[in-house]
Order: sequence, then C-alpha cells, then structure tokens
Amino acid sequence: MYINPGRELELEFGRIFNEHNQSVYQLALKVTKSGPQACDIMQDVFIKLWETRDQWEEIRNMEAWLHRVTRNRLIDFLRKVAADQRLQDKLWKRVQDEQPSAEAALDAKESATILQQIINELPPQRKLVYLMSREQGLNYNEIAEELSVSKHTVKNQLSLALRFLQKKLSLE
Repeated sequence: MYINPGRELELEFGRIFNEHNQSVYQLALKVTKSGPQACDIMQDVFIKLWETRDQWEEIRNMEAWLHRVTRNRLIDFLRKVAADQRLQDKLWKRVQDEQPSAEAALDAKESATILQQIINELPPQRKLVYLMSREQGLNYNEIAEELSVSKHTVKNQLSLALRFLQKKLSLE
C-alpha cells in the first residue's frame, strides 16, 4: 500500500491546528483586544508552521514553538500599531496647531493636493494597496484576496507605502 507523504503532512498539520489554534488565538486576543487581528495573527502563526513543515521533527515542544512564533508576531503587530499611532499623533498635532481661517483652509487643501501627489508617486501595486487600506478600509486579508497576492505581500507593500509617505512629509 502506498502512503502519500504529502497527505500525512496535511493530516499532522490538521491535528496540530485543532489541538493548538484556540490557545494561539487566545494569546493573540489578549494582546490585540481585537478578534479579527487575533485571527490574522493566528493565521500567520499557522502559515509559518506550514512553511517550516520540513523541520517539524526538530521541534521538541510544539506548543512552546507556536507560542514563541505567536509572541514574535504580536511584537511585530505592536510595532506597527505604535508606528501608525505616531504618524496619526503627528498629523493630529499639525492640525491642532493650525488656526481655523481661510488661510488654514487653503493650506489644508494644498496639503491634500500634496499628499495626493505623493501617493501618486507610489508604484502602482503599492498605491493600490494603500488606497484599498486607507480609503476603502479593507483589511490585509480582504486586500490579499482582491489582488490575488499573499497577506504578507499586502503587509510589506503597506508598510513601504507608509514609510515613503512619512519620509516625503518629513514626519520621521
């Protein structure tokens, strides 16, 4: 009888997922305080597990390994949230510092024009990812599905777009 090694890996992955997905999700939820974010992180953890399937035999304690990967993903998440918050705080401070006047309204319109010009400088896919995230309010999974790319690609493109905007707006 022939045993398909790929099928055995899939079955083992399913067993590991069923045994550990709730603990990974709960750990992510405790930090993110967001069900969708916790799901995204859990998904990332199990994608990482699948990508390292050729090393499973070397993992002595699967639960500890999964929790370490989860903690690493949570650190990445918190860094991103902090960076986004710093950008929002700087923009908000600029808005608060300006006096409401005709001149301020003109400056705001000019700033919006400048921002749009900077956005237009982004490479096409990065610009599309940025607009889908910021203007349409789509999450990583929705954007990835819509564009038929990986969620990791979406994260990278959005991160690069934000860094580019920060640099161009001299907010670093």
